[in-house]
Amino acid sequence: MLGIVNNIKEIDCCAWGNIPEEILLSSQPVVLRGLVADWPIVAAANQSTAQTIAYLEKFDSGRPLTAMQGDADIDGRIFYNDDFSGFNFDYRRMSLAQVFEKLIEYQGTDKPPMIYVGSTNIDNWLPGFREENDLVLGDRSPLASLWVGNRSRVAPHYDFPTNIACSVAGRRRFTLFPPEQLHNMYVGPIDRSPAGQPISLVDLADPDYQRFPKFEQALQASQAADLAPGDAILIPSMWWHHVEAMDSLNVLVNYWWRSTPNFMGPPLTVLQHAILGLRDLPEDQRAVWKDLFDYYVFNPSEENVAHIPESARGALNPITEQTAQQIRGLLLEKFKH
Repeated sequence: MLGIVNNIKEIDCCAWGNIPEEILLSSQPVVLRGLVADWPIVAAANQSTAQTIAYLEKFDSGRPLTAMQGDADIDGRIFYNDDFSGFNFDYRRMSLAQVFEKLIEYQGTDKPPMIYVGSTNIDNWLPGFREENDLVLGDRSPLASLWVGNRSRVAPHYDFPTNIACSVAGRRRFTLFPPEQLHNMYVGPIDRSPAGQPISLVDLADPDYQRFPKFEQALQASQAADLAPGDAILIPSMWWHHVEAMDSLNVLVNYWWRSTPNFMGPPLTVLQHAILGLRDLPEDQRAVWKDLFDYYVFNPSEENVAHIPESARGALNPITEQTAQQIRGLLLEKFKH
């Protein structure tokens, strides 16, 4: 039993068409009970698995998608294989109809194989779905994605965008950790992971405190909540989250958006490049570069660039889409050598 002592803050009956701006800007996670309870997909899910599948099939584009399939003995845990040379599941190209066939086949099985479809763009694969089931998020232009599967466990990971995740079929348990718990999370490889983001190597179903002793400190700062169909959760940028889908059919719709323009790119790419160029420098050189990063990136000031004509500052000016394109072009040229 995990020693989680904190419940995620909850708000009841928040109308999906008018989520308060202070919630959307929250730096703390919030559970929004009943946020999407009036969506047609939730009504279908409250009737039966068959009704849920029939409703989703109305919007199926027929395009193949990527599913994860794992043997029953992984107990739904999406993770690495024993020697970290690959993963404990296989990627399969299949149609949504084939995914549903598998889910129906596994119904009633005590320990079924896992099938999991993650982060599937709704507008591409289920056109028309958002005309009946959608959130109003002001002037934000979120990426809306569908997640479908049976029982699964997604290891703790962070996402750069802010996330509202809506449980529309099946129950889900969310366990969250603040960003500052990084040092207690025992993070795995950053260049190869099951879904692209680095994950914690701790199995929350059976934590090995001898191997991962600092994880007990992370648990003291953790927050948890169970979501039923119709409930949603806001997960702020960079919060670690473990997601457990608890039923034989689970469907989730989520919305990602970032507070900066997409043309600025993903910060994880910058981190990977910094590891390539800086991490293995001699200690005295790393100290100099740490100061340079602080000067130009983490604590920039007008005073630092006031001596340069504004028209000549280039990347030292606020980043625009044109500037971003110029920087990428420069980097591409440098990567050729």
